[in-house]
Amino acid sequence: MNSRQSTGRRRADVPDMPEQHGVDPRLHRMLEARDHTGEKRRWHLLDSGPWLAERGINPRGTLLAVHGNPTSSYLFRSLVREDIPWRLIAVDQLEMGWSERTGVRRRYQDRITDLSMLTDALSLRGPIVTVGHDWGGLISTGWALDNRHDLAGMILTNTGLHQEIAESLPRALQLATTPGFRTASTSLTDGFLRTTLSLSKPALPAEVQEGYLAPYRTRARRQGIDQFVADIPAGADHPSRPTLERVAEGVKELQVPTLLAWGPRDITFSDRFLRDILERIPHADVHRFEKASHLVWEDADLAGLVSAWLENTFGTAEQPREAASAWRPVSSFAEPTETQPIGAPIAQLAADPVHAQRAAVVELGGADGQGQEISWSLLNRRVDDIAAGLLGHGVRPGDRVSLLITPGADLTGVLYACFRIGAVAVIADAGLGLQGLTRAVIGSHPDWLIGINRALVGARAMNWPGRRISVEQLPTLDRTALGVETSIAQLARSGAMMRELGAPLDAPYPDPDADAAILFTSGSTGPAKGAVLTHRQLGAMFTAVGETLQLAPERGLVAGFAPFALLGPALGAPTVVPDMDITRPGELTAPALAEAIAALGRPAVFTAPAALRNILDTAGQLDAAGREAMAGAASFFSAGAPIPAHLLRGLRDLMPEARALTPYGMTECLAVAAIDLDGIEAAGEGSGVCVGRPVPRVEIAIAPMDDNGETTGEITIDPDVVGEILVRAPHVRDRYLMLWHTTRTAMRFEGWHATGDVGHLDDQGRLWVEGRAAHVLATADGLLTPVQVEEAAESVPVVRRAGAAAVGPRGTQQVVVILETEEGYRPGKAGRPRPAEPSLQEAVRRAVRERCGAEVVAVFTTRALPTDIRHNSKIDRAALSRWAEQTLRGEKADAL
Repeated sequence: MNSRQSTGRRRADVPDMPEQHGVDPRLHRMLEARDHTGEKRRWHLLDSGPWLAERGINPRGTLLAVHGNPTSSYLFRSLVREDIPWRLIAVDQLEMGWSERTGVRRRYQDRITDLSMLTDALSLRGPIVTVGHDWGGLISTGWALDNRHDLAGMILTNTGLHQEIAESLPRALQLATTPGFRTASTSLTDGFLRTTLSLSKPALPAEVQEGYLAPYRTRARRQGIDQFVADIPAGADHPSRPTLERVAEGVKELQVPTLLAWGPRDITFSDRFLRDILERIPHADVHRFEKASHLVWEDADLAGLVSAWLENTFGTAEQPREAASAWRPVSSFAEPTETQPIGAPIAQLAADPVHAQRAAVVELGGADGQGQEISWSLLNRRVDDIAAGLLGHGVRPGDRVSLLITPGADLTGVLYACFRIGAVAVIADAGLGLQGLTRAVIGSHPDWLIGINRALVGARAMNWPGRRISVEQLPTLDRTALGVETSIAQLARSGAMMRELGAPLDAPYPDPDADAAILFTSGSTGPAKGAVLTHRQLGAMFTAVGETLQLAPERGLVAGFAPFALLGPALGAPTVVPDMDITRPGELTAPALAEAIAALGRPAVFTAPAALRNILDTAGQLDAAGREAMAGAASFFSAGAPIPAHLLRGLRDLMPEARALTPYGMTECLAVAAIDLDGIEAAGEGSGVCVGRPVPRVEIAIAPMDDNGETTGEITIDPDVVGEILVRAPHVRDRYLMLWHTTRTAMRFEGWHATGDVGHLDDQGRLWVEGRAAHVLATADGLLTPVQVEEAAESVPVVRRAGAAAVGPRGTQQVVVILETEEGYRPGKAGRPRPAEPSLQEAVRRAVRERCGAEVVAVFTTRALPTDIRHNSKIDRAALSRWAEQTLRGEKADAL
């Protein structure tokens, strides 16, 4: 059959079928097969077998793809590609798509039987991987159970395998199944179909919407949509309920490789359905596309994920692989490290007469303005009491516990109690902002949620998952309203009582390779990712940070960046959080920092990078006692973004005895490298920010990039080679939570973690960081790293900070620079950039030209560059590039 160009032409065997956007006409196939009634029916399929044969591709197996309601085989058109050497058989179910309208009412079991009879007619044999979406997930899983002799694997996307009778249907389905409304929206009109298409944001292109609408133009052709909605087996007496129960239980027996790909913005199949499937198929690989909705096949590069998963799981036709030996995320460091249980220093110091009554946690401010100190002895007792109470209440090893507690004694006690009993602590701090925090909590699928009152109110309002425990004992009415079962205060009392009666805390210490914590990244380059660390890896991370910061019981830690407050107890270092808004670390003031330093004497001080300038700006507010306290700091650290030397010099004036150190690392691996101010000055000028040499037990290498900014697959430690920074260490995270493809991408260099940062090593083995790999500018004159451009622009005296943006296709990108100026800067007041004054434009262009050899096409100024919420320092260069693209095309761009 020849390819046709006109979208108005019709197929002879399906007179009503127009050409479909994105579908090679040669993929269409009509086939007759008997259905469950014994009658012959005409099925429409997309069959890529001949397409693969034309290209000389020997298929590894068959993908049997089954759509849901109200879509068709058109949903799976993206699976026809040369890097997927599998034959695609995507069916239009009977009464749907371009298959026959038979007038027969089909129940769930009927559709499973129909599909089995079709595959028999096709003489399909294994290996077969089923692909199901929506209703197609239930039907393809039923087929898998009945044809397990040919089954090699399963792929499920935004579907539900079970619905408890006591559970309410999702609101969207409650409305759709309402008598009277159902038929009006599903068959009398095409409202149900158009509503489904409208869930994707941004809107689907018109030609894609047409591909979905075309098979359902008339009421007669939409009867199948109505039937599917009517067949939702919500009640115990529904005719399809027995089949639902059979399949939902039977799937637990299918020990085949399984991929779950999910769009969490789905208003129908929310994450509670994903949680249910994971309970039934716990070995499944999972990837959540954070911005995708119900039609995840349209909203994300799902075909790319499928391609990677199939290759890693089964290999190719030329190089087959047994599924059991497929890639799985593992630690990037081959040598296991001996480690004591996390939190062991708490018990050790509590037993030490010298330290037992000394402060372990210092809280400043508080409701009464007095604050409090918690000794090592009291902290140790409280951790054991809470641990015993949690076990008594039903928290079990491996349970995920989301901790929504302000840094201080309460959070410390609960966190280390979780570590003690093997519960997995989910750490998503308020610095992510409400939207980011919501995504993190829901996406981590916690079994338990322990929070302060404000967090519990939010959890109730936004229906966050997890059984709820409050920190303080609440009145009965409040407990009922918030769905709270008990409190940490009550659990601690219960645990203490059990231990006083002689019941020991006899829970074994967790296995070193069991999950310990899920730590969320800052989300500076997209939605925050959950980095999963085992007890071994987290213990190694604590050790690396403690050695780098030289922490000890005699030298405490001022945690000016709230998440660092969690480190102190694991290292035996007393900890204090300054009196500050933990959601705005950049607003830490010099007086608040001085008060925290005074509480510990000669501590190590850690702040977010964004706080440095504000500390300097507010130094004039210090009184004599504050200046004396600041001068007593033993060391000063800041990480989260590279720190310019001039800021460290300014801090040294305030803290003259402090060693000014800037460690480099990330949530996935902290620390990686470190350098002090003397080292920065010795390194001199260079491209990027020098972050020093690797800390002990860490290796650093570079993955060179080609002219389009893509890594070449090579690894080098040669000096002056720019590329993605690779790290190997015992404290690299185990995997990203429910981000299978992201984990695989980060581990694509065997044994190494690809950081996503770009930089180079110098001839002294020092690492220079030059920005994010995703933000590299691929111009016609070669690659430019963003920090190269930004440092050049910032050499202009009036420029406070610069952001580099790229416009145009990779390989020919043009450079745009957006500036904060000293005069116009307004913290937290991002707005719509304006063209810079001509003299400033020329000065910036000249600076970039002289330093980088690149031309800048436009220069703008703004009140404040957009940065990540947590650190307030990582510039959102992707947002700058989007704004610049829109502006230079003459479109109205949103404010930054």
